[in-house]
Amino acid sequence: MQVQVRSKDDISLLMADAIRFLAMDGVQAANSGHPGMPMGMADVATVLFSKFINIYPDNPDWPDRDRFVLSAGHGSMLLYAIHYLLGYKDMPIENIKNFRQLNSNTAGHPEFGHAKGIETTTGPLGQGLATAVGMALAERLSAARFGSNLVDHYTYVIAGDGCLQEGISHEVIEFSGHLKLSKLIVLWDDNNISIDGSTDLSNSANQILRFKAAGWHTQIIDGHNHEEIEVALNNAKKSRKPSLIACKTIIGFGAPSLAGTSKTHGAPLGVEEIKATRLALGWTSNAFEIPENILTAWKKTIERSKDIYEEWESKLDKSPKKKRFQSFLDGNIPKAYERKMSLFIKEMKEAKPKLATRQSSQKTLEVINQIIPNTIGGSADLTGSNLTKTSQMKTVAPGKFSGNYIHYGIREHAMGSIMNGIALHRGFIPYGGTFLVFSDYMRASIRMSALMSQRIIYVLTHDSIGLGEDGPTHQPIEHLAILRSTPNLNVIRPADVVETAEAWDVALKTNGPTVLALSRQGLKAFRSEKSSDNQVAKGGYILNNVISNRDLTLIATGSEVEIAMEASDVLNNQGFKVAVVTLPCWELFDQQDEAYKIEILGDCPRIAIEAGCDMGWAKYIGDKGAFIGMKGFGASGPASELYKHFGITTEAVVEKAKSILN
Repeated sequence: MQVQVRSKDDISLLMADAIRFLAMDGVQAANSGHPGMPMGMADVATVLFSKFINIYPDNPDWPDRDRFVLSAGHGSMLLYAIHYLLGYKDMPIENIKNFRQLNSNTAGHPEFGHAKGIETTTGPLGQGLATAVGMALAERLSAARFGSNLVDHYTYVIAGDGCLQEGISHEVIEFSGHLKLSKLIVLWDDNNISIDGSTDLSNSANQILRFKAAGWHTQIIDGHNHEEIEVALNNAKKSRKPSLIACKTIIGFGAPSLAGTSKTHGAPLGVEEIKATRLALGWTSNAFEIPENILTAWKKTIERSKDIYEEWESKLDKSPKKKRFQSFLDGNIPKAYERKMSLFIKEMKEAKPKLATRQSSQKTLEVINQIIPNTIGGSADLTGSNLTKTSQMKTVAPGKFSGNYIHYGIREHAMGSIMNGIALHRGFIPYGGTFLVFSDYMRASIRMSALMSQRIIYVLTHDSIGLGEDGPTHQPIEHLAILRSTPNLNVIRPADVVETAEAWDVALKTNGPTVLALSRQGLKAFRSEKSSDNQVAKGGYILNNVISNRDLTLIATGSEVEIAMEASDVLNNQGFKVAVVTLPCWELFDQQDEAYKIEILGDCPRIAIEAGCDMGWAKYIGDKGAFIGMKGFGASGPASELYKHFGITTEAVVEKAKSILN
């Protein structure tokens, strides 16, 4: 390819070249990475950051800053290079040189919390775009509560072909178009190249028509023409729709032999090609060296944002909403919550209602949503089944963002990522519902919640064969095991109304995500003690007061606790000493000290009962124990018949216990 050598007057082009050379030098030094995307999108990024994005490196968490999401996370050197050029204090040149090295904040893909100004973890393609939709929605929700004087910013995304091919893109494109999230602007790196080669190997869709059909404003530009980029961004900001700008770019722009090929996507250019690129672009500086005039030009761009930042700070100081706004951003739970929740739990202990835990969850939410203004609920088109909407909640709709309930549609994957974006934006505590079995569809989003330690509550109902007639396609078997294997994720399967309320209490106070696995069928209430201690917070505890000199421990979760209690009654009446341990949250139980765990589980044979697979239970039942649960998929039929059919019954537990004890 032929590229015009830059003159000293082409300062904007030279600023873009600075990104290119930092990217190719960083990847070369690491001998690993993706130089092609940063080189191709350097021009777009330069115009975006120098003339549009309002960020302030001295206060990178400024609440009303614009959000930038690099959805094409493999191009991470683009972001790191920009942060170095803008003068982020945690991004000196040494960190660029240590790209992709252990303990460096310049990870292979952008990692939330590793470096300032990284708004979300990206890498799994499509996740960044979907999370950005959540941020854009949170901006509108926050503005509706606090006014445009305090909340008025844009969310910008750089996405690649891979992001738009992932299925989640279809979900969030439709969703954001429906809600008319006009402050969401996506810059598509339209370079027609993927890892395997040209994108036409696997795709012939017209992306522009797809976005238009979903209600987006669209433009097509030359992604290397700075004037066109600027005009397009101004047009996008004027639109009342979310905006897509298709930036026609050349991957690896500037590389004489490799530009426009898949060879620049995921491998260093090589010493000779980098040397040739320097010659082609007229770049005379050595590796990792940026001429002073270009550094000055980059740092000067911050002056515009600094003025905007200082003006906003002044508005906040004068605002009568300041205290409430700051409390909201901190995600604080009102003082009245503890008293109201304690009173509710006391009432449930006295009343002991037989309820499905999904119903118990809704009753608990009635209390929570009245007290905590930060909660924002929703469901993937299963509101009436998940019971996630309470009496005081109003629906979020196009132009109506004062509501606190989101109808996500049948978009589980999108729901999870959008909730990530809402949480990352700060302030809101999002929760969303679907069936436990459909957590399969949003596993990637749940994993991202855990990876970024975001306070998100997944309300996953119909948690076992107990859902009955819908059959094995809707009956989760392996799902609890899959979710429990995820680091930094609390999975809570409560057994009755009190445990459900305590589970919500734990979730609200956890700096990370929580799964609530809830039953369809009614469950007997067991808890009636006067103590106000949250037992679920311990992960597991003895339910029937048999502590010492026991012969057997029955361990169960959720709906199977009732079976365990019935079996213990039978066995205790026959002269055995049998304790029942309810183990609603493995993760919390495993955090307890060894003395507590030994006290609860006992030094005796153990039987675990759960209407799921046995994976993971061995660490609790040991060599002498047994597991009663599922050995395959479920079946269609009434719940009570299914439990008998699969041998998850009181009688089966008693029989197994006697075989162990005798």
